[in-house]
Amino acid sequence: MAMSTGGSGGGPMAEINVTPLVDVMLVLLIIFMITAPLMSHKIQINLPQANPNTVDTNPPTPIDLAVKESGELYWNDEPVTEAILEAQLRVEATKSPQPELQIRAEKTTQYQKVAAVMAAAKRAGMVKIGFLTTGPNE
Repeated sequence: MAMSTGGSGGGPMAEINVTPLVDVMLVLLIIFMITAPLMSHKIQINLPQANPNTVDTNPPTPIDLAVKESGELYWNDEPVTEAILEAQLRVEATKSPQPELQIRAEKTTQYQKVAAVMAAAKRAGMVKIGFLTTGPNE
């Protein structure tokens, strides 16, 4: 940025003001001086070792739970009551690996009925819960 000095000649000043540049460079130098020793510090971490020989070839089959508009429940297409449902969910929750609970509800089913099923699954200890949808014509 050229500025006029108030002195002789009144021409533009041809010198560059390096003060801001020196200030920035000094700040960067101080930052690097502080952080450079930290970069060479090593931290010992014990990572888990993967065993490629143990491959789970049979993932658990998911549980299909249908919720009808009337509130009827179907565990893999077999009718169940709420008490039996909670007992079966507790049994499935103890398995390792835990199967996924796939909830399938009709479009006209009230949300409270689906929420009650999800709450029962949570109380039983189910972690993997999914939702199935049907096409527009079904």
